[in-house]
Amino acid sequence: MSFITDKQTLEDLGLMGKYRQHSIYTLFNQVKTAGGERLLREMFHHPLSNAAAINERSSVFRYFQENAVPFPLEQEAFNLVESYLSNSTGSNILSCTTNLLRKKLMALLVHDEQYSQFLKALQATIRAVHSLYAFTDKLDIPQLSAVKNILSDPRLSSIATGDEANNLTLLKAAGYDHLLRNTMQQDMELLLEKIYELDVYIAVGAIARKHQFSYAIALPASQQVFSAPALRHPGLPAAVPNVLHMDAKQNLLFLTGANMAGKSTFMKSVGITLYLAHMGFPVAAGDMRFSVRDGIYTSINVPDSLDMGYSHFYAEVLRVKKVAKEVAAGRNMVVIFDELFKGTNVKDAYDATLAVTAAFSRYRNCLFIISTHIIEAGEALQQSCFNIRFAKLPTIMNGNVPSYTYTLTEGITSDRHGMTIIENEKIIDLLHMQPSQTAL
Repeated sequence: MSFITDKQTLEDLGLMGKYRQHSIYTLFNQVKTAGGERLLREMFHHPLSNAAAINERSSVFRYFQENAVPFPLEQEAFNLVESYLSNSTGSNILSCTTNLLRKKLMALLVHDEQYSQFLKALQATIRAVHSLYAFTDKLDIPQLSAVKNILSDPRLSSIATGDEANNLTLLKAAGYDHLLRNTMQQDMELLLEKIYELDVYIAVGAIARKHQFSYAIALPASQQVFSAPALRHPGLPAAVPNVLHMDAKQNLLFLTGANMAGKSTFMKSVGITLYLAHMGFPVAAGDMRFSVRDGIYTSINVPDSLDMGYSHFYAEVLRVKKVAKEVAAGRNMVVIFDELFKGTNVKDAYDATLAVTAAFSRYRNCLFIISTHIIEAGEALQQSCFNIRFAKLPTIMNGNVPSYTYTLTEGITSDRHGMTIIENEKIIDLLHMQPSQTAL
């Protein structure tokens, strides 16, 4: 079964976007090859839903992180190799030789560059093969077995080395060309795919090493646990770590805190961490353990829809309905809602937050994080729902100046300092000024 998510969740968490400066994809996109980039993008779009597969991929990334292995091929030279192997050659050695002879004659007669470009690409491919010999000889992981099998093929044993590759006769070049792009075409295609995998493993391992990320242990869904010491946002260098533990006995986190106290960042951190963990990628957390989930949905920045004629509130309602269908269908979901029903009046928001939160909390197979400014709803839930953890992100007032710990603590906070911030910015004083004073 595929991992369930949607475009809204990916945008809420800032996961995708090659050209988005602070996206999580951009953070990990340090690959050297176009094929590696395609594979990385595929991994981001298709998280895993099997604990064994997740742990296996994590172990490979960990290996490359710990061994600090550099990519064995120069990027410019590999571009030549990619282009060379992606094109076919003659169906037999005679047609290969005839084709090259024609190119060489054209080079002599009209200074055509096709023959020299062909030689340059062939020589780059030969050097790449020998670089991979040396590279794989130093490493011992199952993921390289296919590469080693190809390289150990006797047909490659006579391939040119060193100066010979730089001084190929036409007949030698035709023979190597037919071998690489005809006889062993499928092997070379597989070799390219394995090089792309190596590119991703090396790049992600290097990012994990640079940012001191670690690896989560995936557990069967039946264990119903999520434990993440020192969880933080992977894209924020100075992010404050928090400890979070959830299970079937306490599967809903009811979060309160003033604006700017860090609620949204905390919830994004949880969502990003769980998403990356399901990819088998390194995470910004300590000794993390998690039961595999069917998917994740968030509601953090729900837009209205002018095209459909939806107000912000109705868009929120439809979002909650979509999530409710997945939860009611029995799927093991992670659900993150930031300030439920903020698009309506306080009375309706209170009633809706109370009813929806209580209803969601009964699905012990799912994990929920719900934030709100309506602390009265939390106080009512404390009396009836005993599987809810109530936590807050507090504000510390230094006179009229608020500061924030960004550290999760127990309880419900009544911190509200919106007017204090407005007064500190002297907005009301500005509006009370006479027009002539404003102009000055």
